[in-house]
Amino acid sequence: MAGRARLSPVGAPTRGTTNPNRLRRVDRWLASDPAVTRLLRRSEAPLVVDLGYGASPVTTVELARWLARVRPDVRVLGLELDPDRVAAARRAADPPRLDFRRGGFELAGTRPVLVRAFNVLRQYAEDEVRGAWQLMLDAMPPEGLLVEGTCDEIGRLATWVTVGAAGPVSLTLSMRLAGLDRPSTVAERLPKILIHRNVPGERVHTLLSTLDEYWAAAAPHRAFGVRARWTTAVTMLADRGWPLRGNPDRWRLGELTVPWDSVAPR
Repeated sequence: MAGRARLSPVGAPTRGTTNPNRLRRVDRWLASDPAVTRLLRRSEAPLVVDLGYGASPVTTVELARWLARVRPDVRVLGLELDPDRVAAARRAADPPRLDFRRGGFELAGTRPVLVRAFNVLRQYAEDEVRGAWQLMLDAMPPEGLLVEGTCDEIGRLATWVTVGAAGPVSLTLSMRLAGLDRPSTVAERLPKILIHRNVPGERVHTLLSTLDEYWAAAAPHRAFGVRARWTTAVTMLADRGWPLRGNPDRWRLGELTVPWDSVAPR
């Protein structure tokens, strides 16, 4: 793929854990979020980077399939620090639609309009997160978006922050509702910038504890199914004044998106 001069990779290797459909929740969101789809459709030749795909390229392959529904000519580039992982992934490449290269937070000298970085920053210290964000954003056009988050090993719990040139935009929580004990279970998968902030006095803790409260209050609705219980709880949250984004169709998927300033660390 064409791009700027290649730079030395920046970052630390990840564990490499991956599974098919592990990132399906964020894939589905990327293929439907208005800001993301508008960005892809308006870009002249959209390039998307999947940073730190792990020991297998399967989640990058899946991302390319999802985004092709939005923009058939989108190009997806998977980046990894480990050259052995890159060599193995290239067996799944389909240039120019899908390719793999060695790279890190510097984005290998490319200029993507969208970057997905999942389960990458979990191993870093909280005070290193914004620097990593900035390295990636510096390599992107001003309108570019970074989606950085964390999920569990099989993709049942996931959270992500959407970040633009001016800073974080929103936080999304996404969870498999079947078998969910309480919404705050997702706290163990909060992005690094928030995972240590789930304590009294912090905004994200208020969000999760309030959601737990309404989840309990909505228990009678479980007779109509877990989605009915969840949407009732989320509606109660909205009625309390939380500035929720999206619509009830997204809520039914176990998703919840709020503006960043409603959960930003104090």
